[in-house]
Amino acid sequence: MWAWILLACTLAFATKLLGYLIPHDVLATPVIERAAGAVTIGLLVALIASNALSIGQAIHIDARLAALIVAGVALWLRAPFLVVVILGALTAALLRAWGIA
Repeated sequence: MWAWILLACTLAFATKLLGYLIPHDVLATPVIERAAGAVTIGLLVALIASNALSIGQAIHIDARLAALIVAGVALWLRAPFLVVVILGALTAALLRAWGIA
């Protein structure tokens, strides 16, 4: 087990070091900037979807999805971040209290 952990740490360090060794001119090209932005957004969406829609290995729709939708609408309406968090939490809490999800 420790061998895998050390390998993962080494790969993470090597990846970060490689980022510092690549010349700035290569990273500043529009294609690389668009690709980096797309990968970042894709990873964030995948993380949110997997946390909001799954329990273990199964898809499970519950209060988390409704809270995510309410928070997304609040973000779309440009609400402050604290308001977004509170609205999402309240939505999940109320649905769970009512036994809906």
